[in-house]
Amino acid sequence: MDWLEFENLAYEKGYKYVCGVDEAGRGPLAGPVCAAAVILPPGLILEGVNDSKKLTEKKREKLFDVIIDNALAYSIAYSSVEEIEDINILNATMNAMKRAVEGLQIPADFAYIDGNRTPELNIPCEYIIKGDARSMSVAAASILAKVSRDRLLLEYAKEYPQYCFEKHKGYGTKLHTDMIKEYGPCPVHRMSFLKNILK
Repeated sequence: MDWLEFENLAYEKGYKYVCGVDEAGRGPLAGPVCAAAVILPPGLILEGVNDSKKLTEKKREKLFDVIIDNALAYSIAYSSVEEIEDINILNATMNAMKRAVEGLQIPADFAYIDGNRTPELNIPCEYIIKGDARSMSVAAASILAKVSRDRLLLEYAKEYPQYCFEKHKGYGTKLHTDMIKEYGPCPVHRMSFLKNILK
């Protein structure tokens, strides 16, 4: 497999700063959705980088620092629970991705987006289905987004210990849904995601 196939196609077209973009946290019942954008040096393959879902938490944490140390630029952005509730998770995710791209210290001139649609960017972009398992820069972005969001949920665990956020990171596990039924929702829960639980 050629991890740099997509990036190299963009370089061949004359683009210089190609960023990969991915998100974490579309599915959970609590917390914001997080997106990251990463520009890696041309030709760089980071050993061990892969779709964040295929890596252990320990491995992701280690690679987080490796990516940041090697990236030409990176950016991490969020869409809040309030925003998710206001405009729905899909639009909130697109907003987070747009913010991540716009927050890069070096402006990207092309973006590859994980998934099957693209946010409204002021630069050319393409989506890659399963991009986090096919593109080095998208895979790197998936790790930054996942680790950043998980760290935030660990902070929520201190603030709202009864929900055990440190164990499930806001996803709809049995433990989490049981805690919601017992204690009711807290301010970081996405109320529109809880309709079936709170019936």
